[in-house]
Amino acid sequence: RTSNKKKKKKAGWLTRLLRGKRKFVAHVRLTGAIGMAGPMSKSISMAGVEETLEQAFAIPGLSAMALSINSPGGSPVQSTLIFNRIRQLAQKHEVTVLVFCEDVAASGGYLLAVAGDEIFADRSSVVGSIGVISAGFGFAGAIKKIGVDRRVYTAGSNKSVLDPFLPEKKEDVAHLKSLQLDVHEAFKDIVRSRRQAQLKGKEDELFSGLFWAGDKALERGLVDGLGTMHEILQDKFGDDVIIKTIEPKGGFSLRKLLLPGRGSSVDSMARAAGQGVASSALALAEERALWSRYGV
Repeated sequence: RTSNKKKKKKAGWLTRLLRGKRKFVAHVRLTGAIGMAGPMSKSISMAGVEETLEQAFAIPGLSAMALSINSPGGSPVQSTLIFNRIRQLAQKHEVTVLVFCEDVAASGGYLLAVAGDEIFADRSSVVGSIGVISAGFGFAGAIKKIGVDRRVYTAGSNKSVLDPFLPEKKEDVAHLKSLQLDVHEAFKDIVRSRRQAQLKGKEDELFSGLFWAGDKALERGLVDGLGTMHEILQDKFGDDVIIKTIEPKGGFSLRKLLLPGRGSSVDSMARAAGQGVASSALALAEERALWSRYGV
């Protein structure tokens, strides 16, 4: 019975749409750090969102695609893959993309936002952070103090670059900074390609890694307006606009975390569970650190 009710509900909004009486907007949420996969963390990846995006863009008769973004960033590669897929689907289906920044659309989260033809934010949204960062710890002094002998064997003179248990080398840091500059330049190129006409101010500030609240982001041309998704969509398409949120499939599964598969021994299941919890805890800590940079 529940299944029949869902089918009738779905048929209802499709019928109203096909009759042409109301405008229709598909809506997808992109929430979490980017590329930090873990069974207990909410993250964004190409593998996790591609099917949802394709399903949403393929709905017939769309007036627009709405994307809600709430992300402090993460993997530059995953950010770029998702950005490119959004633009490909928008061009294929000839659909306008409207982006709505929630708490944070920063770093890789802002890269996702520029996939939109228009970007909107709340006055308190944190927007920007067009830069690249790497962070870690150095334990060379700690292991020396407690008498641990670090042994590293490599084939390739640079395989131990930036090993946290070895003293930092100037040439290693220089190499990392060179890599960061390359990634930063790719980020800037994407922003320029999408928003060159809207950007206001000097690039030295806009691309410095700084971030701003919504109104200051508007002044700098990082967003096009302020307001909530429902306000903006009703203003554009009328008070009776239909907004259909497309939810991703799957989700967190405690069984998948604790039970790796049939035929596993108790010991292997216990080890897998311990490894899963440990890796998830690390991913959550890294994600929490990303969010905390923006005061949320």
